[in-house]
This record gives sequence, C-alpha cells and structure tokens, in this order.
Amino acid sequence: MAPLKPWWLLVTFLSGMAVGMLAMAMNSEDLILEHRNNRLEFSAPRTDFFAGKSAQRLENALEVPFAIQTTLWSGNNKHVFKSSTARFIVSKDIFDPKPSFSVVMAGVSPRRAVAHQSAKGAQAWCLSQMSLDTTGLSGTEHLWARLDIRAEEPAREGSVLGDKVDPSGISLLTTLIDVFSKPPGSQPSWVLDYSPSFTLDSLRHTRGS
Repeated sequence: MAPLKPWWLLVTFLSGMAVGMLAMAMNSEDLILEHRNNRLEFSAPRTDFFAGKSAQRLENALEVPFAIQTTLWSGNNKHVFKSSTARFIVSKDIFDPKPSFSVVMAGVSPRRAVAHQSAKGAQAWCLSQMSLDTTGLSGTEHLWARLDIRAEEPAREGSVLGDKVDPSGISLLTTLIDVFSKPPGSQPSWVLDYSPSFTLDSLRHTRGS
C-alpha cells in the first residue's frame, strides 16, 4: 500500500474539520438561545414534536402530554446551574376550520393555557414557558444548555394525568422527576444540545439581545 501524500492528509484533515463545524452549526440551529432580562430563552423552530405517535393521537381527538426539561450547566458540563421541568397537555381543536391546537401547562397556578394555535405556535408557546433565570452568572462564564422533550403515554384513556396527581401538584412534580431520571422508553423524544459551549456575552453579540 502506497504511503499517503502530504496534500491528501491535508485534504482529509480539512474535510474532518468541515464535518465537525457543520455538526456544531446544525446543533446551534436546532436549538436557539436568546438572553433577555436575565432569562435564557429556548426555541427550536426546526423541531416538530407533534409528530409520530403523538400526531396520530391528536388526529383522533385525544390529549397528548409532553414533558419538557431545560437545563443550564455552568463552569463545566457537569455542574447544573439551573433546570426547569414542566408538563404540557396538548389537544387538537377539532371544530376549528384550520388545523389548530390548544395547550395547558399542568400543575401551575394561575392557569397558563393557549388555544387556536398552529402546531409551530403551540410548540413555541410551550418552550416560552421554559426560560431559565441567569442571575448570578457572569457574561464570560462558559455555559452548556439542553432542551429535552418527551411525549408521554397517558395513564389511561380519558385521564391524561392519571390518578397519581393530587390538586397540590406535588405528585405531578415527583412524576416528572421520574420521567427524566430514566432513559426515554418507546415514546418519541427529542434532546437538543447547544454546542459547543457559549457565554452570555456571546449570545448578546450574536443575537443582539
């Protein structure tokens, strides 16, 4: 086997770099972060999580619960600075002439809900409720962020949250902790990482926020 020539090694190296840069760009495009008023806001315009089994259930006029978690690491990607977890109950507005959806954020008071939203609008509203407080972080500290979305199977037909949930919402919180402490099961899930690490100053510079 003939030895590789130096120019071919250079091409291979540059090709590898290009692939790596493309992967990082795709991650950053899939998960978009903005920093406003000491809040880190998440959006994922290219991710449609009303899909697969969930889409079938919604078409059959059934409610679909989604568990969503946002996480921010600081200093290194092992130290969790802040995390937020919530459940959203999605249903399709079957009497609306245009395809539209209603969403209720479960276990919160006062009630948070929207109706007559497009699929993208409903998903964006869910993520708008998942911002994280960045008070205490410097503008130059290295940060990592993740958005984790999981479609859930209702406990039983006609009762999305099941009988484990009491009016106080304590059981609901416990259930959500259980959801994200385990690997995704057979239900659809989406994990979006903002890669590579970033700083709040870099977000202000790139997004003008």
